[in-house]
Amino acid sequence: MSRNVLKSSLQNASFNIIFQILFRCVTFVLNAFIIRYVGQDVLGIMNVRLLLLESTILFLSREPLLKACLTDTKSHNWAQVINQIWLSVPLSGLLSICLVYVWINVLSSTDDQYLMQYQIGCYAVAFSCVIDQIAQPVQLVAQSYCFVKLKVIFETIYITARTITFVILVINNPENAIHAFSIAQVSSSLLLCLLYYEFFYYYIKKFNNVKVKDDFKSDMEKRLFGDMQDFKFKSILDFIPGFMSNNDKPLNKKLTILTISFAKQSVIKQVLTEGEKYVMTISPVLTFSQQSMYDIVNNLGSLAARFIFRPIEDSAYFYFTQMIKRDSTLTQQDQKSVSQATIVLSHLCKVVTSIGLIAVFFGNSYSYTLLFLYGGTSLTETNLPTVLLKCHCIAVLLLAVNGVTECYVFATMNNKQLDRYNYLMVLFSISFLLLSYILTMFLGPVGFIFANCLNMAARIMHSVYYISHKYKDTNYKPLDGLIPGKFFIFSLILSLFVTKWSEHFYLENVTMKSTLIHILIGAICFLITISIWVYENKHLATIGFNKYKRRLSFKSD
Repeated sequence: MSRNVLKSSLQNASFNIIFQILFRCVTFVLNAFIIRYVGQDVLGIMNVRLLLLESTILFLSREPLLKACLTDTKSHNWAQVINQIWLSVPLSGLLSICLVYVWINVLSSTDDQYLMQYQIGCYAVAFSCVIDQIAQPVQLVAQSYCFVKLKVIFETIYITARTITFVILVINNPENAIHAFSIAQVSSSLLLCLLYYEFFYYYIKKFNNVKVKDDFKSDMEKRLFGDMQDFKFKSILDFIPGFMSNNDKPLNKKLTILTISFAKQSVIKQVLTEGEKYVMTISPVLTFSQQSMYDIVNNLGSLAARFIFRPIEDSAYFYFTQMIKRDSTLTQQDQKSVSQATIVLSHLCKVVTSIGLIAVFFGNSYSYTLLFLYGGTSLTETNLPTVLLKCHCIAVLLLAVNGVTECYVFATMNNKQLDRYNYLMVLFSISFLLLSYILTMFLGPVGFIFANCLNMAARIMHSVYYISHKYKDTNYKPLDGLIPGKFFIFSLILSLFVTKWSEHFYLENVTMKSTLIHILIGAICFLITISIWVYENKHLATIGFNKYKRRLSFKSD
């Protein structure tokens, strides 16, 4: 495609980071609202049980097909790809039938007062998942043709509509909060689906008119259509299977094999990602109230992962799939692409590792403060939430390194390597679940975090081995980016001593004034640490600054 892949990947990461910040801010405010209006039990049912059902259906039915269909989009036979991505609809329907039965009849039941609402909630979540999959073909095309801002705009509308609907219904009828959740879930999914199809209906109509005339009358038309001459869709019906002209087989064999490989991987990855929630759901380790408390602390501890790391990983995966071929060694590929991809990987490793280290060193001194500001004395009356959040900071560092290295691994492995890794992921999954259950029995909720850290460390070791082996015949060393600068490390250690002293001195008797002083001291240490990092990474900081300047100048023009 004619658009610059690296540019669109960076834009996608930037906009997604902004969107994730907005989404998480809304979620945190919403969680506090739920606790105050309807209590922790309802929050546990919605945030752990029902959202786990949604995550399981969507991830298993969407992830394998989407990853396979995003591979090398420049060479796509789009008729085959549309047929392939539509398989997610019947797949999500089949998964919904099976999983809803398990969620209602097999898993531990809720209290009688919530039972009917919970059952309706399961059906509503399943229905909304099927609707989401109907929108997958247009979302795939939007991502493939680099409609970066479109996703952010529509997802923001989606989150806003869901939140407003839920809040209005709960305020009017707080005892039926789970019903409100169900209505908000289905209505917002319908809205998102309609927005995507409506946009492309008008886009294709306008695109066809402009292409026939070959005349761009406005700057808007130039931006929308000027570099889209390779756009293959002539009608909104082309998004429906079988409508686009196709002189080949209905499905692409290579993409089908790749989908099967990703499907095996997705089952394992879902267990690894949501493992603690599965343990909580299947076994009576924690009550719904305790589950909601763990979920709140888990979300607070995963701020950096959700705001920054996930958008970076999604964009990096797309970038690496376009730059590095799966079935060739690096020496057999275009060296300019290999060099650029290596530099990007090294820079990404440097950035995410630095962010993770900042989370570890500053999180140790500010976990209590964050919990106090977010939930007041209800979250700080015992020491457990603070310990949980401090442990999460270690998990953030491991999550940062694992996310970037593993996204490169998944983007560059061939089918045989993916299949071999699937067996290894099975071992990781089984070990993780066993460790989660055993450690939780002895350590409580902290056991979930320790099990996750051990699992993440094992996956990092595999990714490091794979990347090192892939680059063994070259002069590139992208993993050097994982090693932070010595002055940066020194500034982190010094900041830890200063902020721990501040925490002990100013938070012995917590007041708003002492909390603000403690935060101010941390802010000064943070600015000094960031300044030292910029000094040690002048080249990387200059690249980011220049791109920001170009964006500002482009907007002003």
